Amino acid sequence: MTSEVIAVEDATAVVRVEVFYGDPVHQEYRDLWIMRCAEDGRCVSFEEWPFWPMQPHTAVGGEDDSERSNP
Repeated sequence: MTSEVIAVEDATAVVRVEVFYGDPVHQEYRDLWIMRCAEDGRCVSFEEWPFWPMQPHTAVGGEDDSERSNP
C-alpha cells in the first residue's frame, strides 16, 4: 500500500491511496480519502472515493449485480 497527501486546507486533507494484492499483482485498487479532523487531531469525518483500474466506469446495460464478476 502506498499513500500520498494531495491537499490540506485548514482541518481537511485529501490523500491518494494505492493498494496492490498478490505476487505477482492480480488486483489493484486506488482511493481518494477526504478527511476532516477536530482540533485535538482526531478524525471526525471520513469519505472514501474508490477506483478500480481496468474496470468499467459505467454500468453495463442488461447486467445485474449477480451477473457481474470481479476478478
